[in-house]
Amino acid sequence: MSTNAEHEPEASRRQEPTAPPPTPPATKPPMTGEKPSISSRTGYAWVGLVVGTLIMIVLLIFILQNLETIQVSLFFWEFHLPIGVAVLLSVICGALVMALVGGMRILQLRRAAKH
Repeated sequence: MSTNAEHEPEASRRQEPTAPPPTPPATKPPMTGEKPSISSRTGYAWVGLVVGTLIMIVLLIFILQNLETIQVSLFFWEFHLPIGVAVLLSVICGALVMALVGGMRILQLRRAAKH
């Protein structure tokens, strides 16, 4: 046999050091058709703050437009309040009563779930 490079076996020709295979570039995960969620607790708190501020502005305008004083009687007490303030206080009292009723119902349901 001849010592020509043409006739050498394949394995002897590949003795050059081989570089590691190139790593694929980092890719984004495939899209599933849904938009990624960008909501967070901070975002919800900010939206709640903005909505609360707008409601407070509307309430302030309501009170300022209804400054005529009326007489309010409750049992043996009598008050003289602007109409806007009287309506606002009655709404707040109604909300507190509903919160009390809702809180009692939540406690009932928790007790029932434990047993």
